[in-house]
Amino acid sequence: MENNVTIIGAGLAGSEAALQLAKRGIKVKLYEMRPKKMTGAHVTENCAEFVCSNSLGSADTTNASGLLKAEMEILGGELIKIAYEHAVPAGNALAIAREDFSNAVTEKIKTNPNIKLIREELTEIPDGNVIIASGPLTSDELAKSIQKFTKTEHLHFFDAIAPIVEIDSINFEKAFWGVRYDKGEASYINCPMNKEEYERFYNILVNGERAELHGADKDAKFFESCLPVEVLASRGVDTLRFGPMKPVGLIDKRTGVENYAVVQLRQDNSAKTLFNLVGFQTNLKWGVQKELVHSIPGLENANIVRYGVMHRNTFINASQVLNPTLETKSREGLFFAGQITGTEGYTESIAGGLLAGINMARLLEGKELFTPPKETMLGALMNYITDKAHLEHISKRDGSLRYLPPQPINSNWAIVSPMEMSKNERRNKKLKTELLSKRALDTIQNIKL
Repeated sequence: MENNVTIIGAGLAGSEAALQLAKRGIKVKLYEMRPKKMTGAHVTENCAEFVCSNSLGSADTTNASGLLKAEMEILGGELIKIAYEHAVPAGNALAIAREDFSNAVTEKIKTNPNIKLIREELTEIPDGNVIIASGPLTSDELAKSIQKFTKTEHLHFFDAIAPIVEIDSINFEKAFWGVRYDKGEASYINCPMNKEEYERFYNILVNGERAELHGADKDAKFFESCLPVEVLASRGVDTLRFGPMKPVGLIDKRTGVENYAVVQLRQDNSAKTLFNLVGFQTNLKWGVQKELVHSIPGLENANIVRYGVMHRNTFINASQVLNPTLETKSREGLFFAGQITGTEGYTESIAGGLLAGINMARLLEGKELFTPPKETMLGALMNYITDKAHLEHISKRDGSLRYLPPQPINSNWAIVSPMEMSKNERRNKKLKTELLSKRALDTIQNIKL
């Protein structure tokens, strides 16, 4: 096969795949439609731009997301290395200065002699060796081409973005710095609420007018782990107090009080001037968002530099289309990577790009493609999205076997291949995840690629 590759999309997955191929001496044409054609969520033309949050989740290897990061580091992940170089304080999580990170990735791609960054939109799947990493914001024309190839009726979910505010406009007579249970640096800004303040906030939230969705989008589904805050709130008055506004472990040392609810803000840029509202993805109209944010104690005069918006996400039914190597079942040399495969989350997107890049290189080198072991988080994730067994269910009406529509998935312990444990080890969650994590890391360490 020709020793060159076309990659569609310079997001997290596409950028990772390009760097993996380039360092193996393989020539890459990396197509990115921005800035000629922008999406509903991106604001720059940079590669690997973060759009919703600036957090890659936990860095602790006893956390599913943290284990996936560690596995990628061992396998030679490029973006995870750059992410740690541009980390900002976020307790046990890995959060990045998003502009610095994407600038660094863009520069590394532009200066790599094996990568040609082409600012054009591809509307058809090209011939040859191709990695489609166009992401959740795939253009309509390319989505039609993918839909035709995959023979899939539906490709869309919806996602939402949280507002960002300026730190200088936050009232620290009410807000305080802290981290849950004092674990790590006090890097979050916390805005506490009493019962009366929470109820006033809740009423604005559930009664606020939402931005209208049109046509077929009216029936679109949401990502379950990235639901708009107003959708979460509609499930019950206390849902937020047991979710993103959980007060447990967040005590203002000035008062010693554990409040009724707490809104947290996380650092968004390296200059520490911008903070995003954690868990506050929203599709509310901007006027309602302003009223809602200003109803939060400490944010009464907050300067909102970016409002929350909703955007459509595209993903395929990977169980029908892909092997666990991320190569398509029906066409050799065509891979998919990133959120378009049905994985959810930034870390998971990078992981898909890493695997697709490694396997495209192995294909061109005449080597057997790498299927990551199910004992690892990477392997468990790829196996889950490509195995249709979990989509099967028995119809209650006639007893026939039918298939549930796929739901995007992120890294979690439930999908990892089980291991033999004592009853005590199974019941002790901390011990159980430590054992699973050690097994995964030992497995990855012994892989020779």
